[in-house]
Amino acid sequence: MTGPVIVGVDGGPTSPDALALSRWFAETSDAALIVAVVHPAPAALGSGRVDAEWVADRHRAAQRVLDGARKDLAGVTSEVDYRMVASSSASHGLHDLAEQTGASMIVIGSGRQAPKDRLMAGSTAERLLAGSICPVAIAPAGLPDPTDEPRVIGVAYVDTPDGRAALIAAAELARRTGGTLRLHTVVAEGDASLPFLIGDDVERAFLDTARETYESSLRRAAESVPGVTVEWAVIAGNVVDALADLTEVDVLYCGSRGYGPARRVLLGGVSTRLVRRACRPLVIVPRGG
Repeated sequence: MTGPVIVGVDGGPTSPDALALSRWFAETSDAALIVAVVHPAPAALGSGRVDAEWVADRHRAAQRVLDGARKDLAGVTSEVDYRMVASSSASHGLHDLAEQTGASMIVIGSGRQAPKDRLMAGSTAERLLAGSICPVAIAPAGLPDPTDEPRVIGVAYVDTPDGRAALIAAAELARRTGGTLRLHTVVAEGDASLPFLIGDDVERAFLDTARETYESSLRRAAESVPGVTVEWAVIAGNVVDALADLTEVDVLYCGSRGYGPARRVLLGGVSTRLVRRACRPLVIVPRGG
C-alpha cells in the first residue's frame, strides 16, 4: 500500500468505527490518512445563481463532522488530511477522491441501522462496491479500537485470479503487522437429496474428493506466500454462514467476482451477502489486485 487510506465519515453512529479501522490500516501501512466528508455540490437556482445560504450551511455541517473526527483521532501518529468534498453523492465524491490521490484503500462504516458487531452495507458502501478502483473496507458497528498486537488476517480463498488477488493483498498486511495469515475455503455439506439420487457412498466419495482438492489448493497457496506465518482450514457448511461468523480472524479479505471490468471492485454472490452480515471488518479487493 503506497497511496493514502481514505475514510468517509458523515457524523453518524458508525463513523467512529470507520475512523478506528482506517487509523489502524494507515498506521500499519505507513500510509497517510485522508478523512473526507462529502457534501452536496452547489445547486443552481437559475442562470448563474446558487443558494449561497444553503451552500454555507452545508459547509458548516461538514466542518462539524470534521471537528468530531479530529477528536476521535486525537493522538494519531500518521499524517492526517481533513477534507470537505463537494459532489453529487457520497460514493461519487469518495470515488473521485480515490482516483485523484491514488488511494490504496477506502474505508467506510456500516449503515446506520447495522446491529452491533455486524456489517450492514449502506447505500454509499453498495455504490462503492460496484466499481471502486481500490480495495473497500467496511467496519462492523461497534468495532473496538484495533490494538498494535499481531493480528490474524483472514482470506476467503478460492483458487481463481480474484481469490489470489485477495491473498496477495492480505499477505502484505500480515507482513506489515507481523500477524498470521489464515486461509479459509468452505465446502458445502451434503445435500439431503443427493443420497436418494446417487446413494450415500457416491455422495461421500464426491465430498471427500472435493475436500482433497480444496486442501491441495490451500496448501499450494500457503506455500506461495513467503515471510508470513500461514494457516489454512477447510470448513464444512453454508459458505456465507461460515465466513460471516468467523470470529478467529481480525479482518477478512475477499476477492471480487470473476467477471467484469479489470481493477474494479465488483461484488459476487457470496460477497454480496457478506457485506450485509459479517462480524469482522471486511475488505473487498478489486479484480486483478
